[in-house]
Amino acid sequence: MPVPAEDLPVTHHHTIYPGIEPSKFSNTLTNKIVFITGAFRGIGAATAIAFARSGASLFLVARNKETLDKVKDSILQVVPNANIETWVVDVVDHLQVQEAVRGCLTAFGQIDVVISNAAEIDAAIVQQEPSVWWHTWEVNIKGSFNVAHFTLPELEKTKGYLMLLSSIGAQRRDIRTSGYASGKHAINRIAEFAAIESPSVTVFSVHPGAVMTELAKSGGDFLAPLLIDDVQLPAWTMVRLVQGKEDYLSGRYISVNWDLDEVHDDWKNAILEDDALKNRLALPSGA
Repeated sequence: MPVPAEDLPVTHHHTIYPGIEPSKFSNTLTNKIVFITGAFRGIGAATAIAFARSGASLFLVARNKETLDKVKDSILQVVPNANIETWVVDVVDHLQVQEAVRGCLTAFGQIDVVISNAAEIDAAIVQQEPSVWWHTWEVNIKGSFNVAHFTLPELEKTKGYLMLLSSIGAQRRDIRTSGYASGKHAINRIAEFAAIESPSVTVFSVHPGAVMTELAKSGGDFLAPLLIDDVQLPAWTMVRLVQGKEDYLSGRYISVNWDLDEVHDDWKNAILEDDALKNRLALPSGA
């Protein structure tokens, strides 16, 4: 019996579409503070620029100061008056994450949006060094937990948003990256728990599309044909997700490829009635 499809039957996009047209979000996030991990390249950097263009102030976190400085400079070239602070952090170290959150509060006084974007990818089980495989889990799971642990109390104060980057790999059976894919499955559950435990915070588990980033390329040649999405797609989808219309999806998995207007208009009621878009154990028919 074939595995059921684990993707919504809506229009799938690979670049900016009318529902996430950047001009719609101009100045919508003025006075909002956005905390982004893994903000030094790829999706993290593009997302930082999108939020700055929408009026937000940024607190950018990554492991390397030089790359953070480059991202900050690139944002200021696009948004010269952007308010940006940076902090060097390894998200696996909870004390470093705690200090970064304190630094953000010192600089800005609040946190409204958190995007946990730091990630690593691995290889097939028999090909991967055990310590490297486990480090993938440390970055993807422990890192996301550390970020959620220290930012959720602040997000509760602002009724803010927590976005944990997941992957469609969590739903696939043909992936040769067991540490990454199983970790993203766990991210979906963590997002669900966070939404239950902190109901005043809107929490999303976000598949950021298949973008040709350095991280994705390190996953192996078999991934290359799948990497067809524009980096602006996840960036502006995440800007839309903090506007309020998608709050009903809190605690759930969302793909940036989905046409969010179709999801809302055609599937909202069914999603809520069936408590869908959450990872579950598949049982045999009749059970």
